[in-house]
Amino acid sequence: MWAMLYLTHSKEIDMNRFQGKSVLITGGSSGIGLAAAQAFAAEGARVIITGRDTASLGEAVQNLGDGALAIRSDASDLGDARTLGNELAAQGVRLDAAFLNAGVVKLLPFSDVTEADWDGMFDTNVKGAFFTLQALKPLLNKGASIVLNGSINAHIGMAQSSVYAASKAALISLAKTLSAELLPIGARVNVVSPGPVATPIYSKLGLEAAQLEAVAAQIQSQIPLGRFATPQEIASTVLHLAATESAFIVGTEIITDGGMGQL
Repeated sequence: MWAMLYLTHSKEIDMNRFQGKSVLITGGSSGIGLAAAQAFAAEGARVIITGRDTASLGEAVQNLGDGALAIRSDASDLGDARTLGNELAAQGVRLDAAFLNAGVVKLLPFSDVTEADWDGMFDTNVKGAFFTLQALKPLLNKGASIVLNGSINAHIGMAQSSVYAASKAALISLAKTLSAELLPIGARVNVVSPGPVATPIYSKLGLEAAQLEAVAAQIQSQIPLGRFATPQEIASTVLHLAATESAFIVGTEIITDGGMGQL
């Protein structure tokens, strides 16, 4: 019976799922964030992106079409989070979806981690996401979807990723607790947890070119599909979680890692 019902009601995905909707992407000027912004815009959304680099934001927003908006905002700064909420409210923006994507990664041996390293990653990856969502809560429309950017590192125990992995594990926990708090206003929270993705973030690890190439090769050897994901592949999962088609998915995580954590 269930198969018959599915066949009766199934249809192709509407490629204008976000027509007339407003979507915010933090860290939206490059990598996964930019790919998600482009995908949302292609399906009709009014897109708002944030980031720390004004030049990158300006370049990105030019490619996102009419109505796109870029706001300089540092995800690790609580003052910027409040300012972001206030600025959007002043412009009359109501949000149908938000992808809290801004994050930093630094791979270090456990013995070399400093308090500054810890604070840098947790301030952006956890505290930033938490207080940004707090600032955005008054702007959420009923049925709004929040997608947090997690990581397969929260599950696989990779050496030298202790602080980064812990910060992403915290985000996965927040998807559950914040969903419980936001459901009464009709909003839900979920996580997309990518495996290795071909984005500029790897060039920010502070490694020499030869070291970076060796690290990339070592990581790729652990991916059953034999390659890094593209930002667009991760973006497609973000859009699925943000769309009404996933309305029954709440407080959970979709892992997009090419089989790295399962096989």
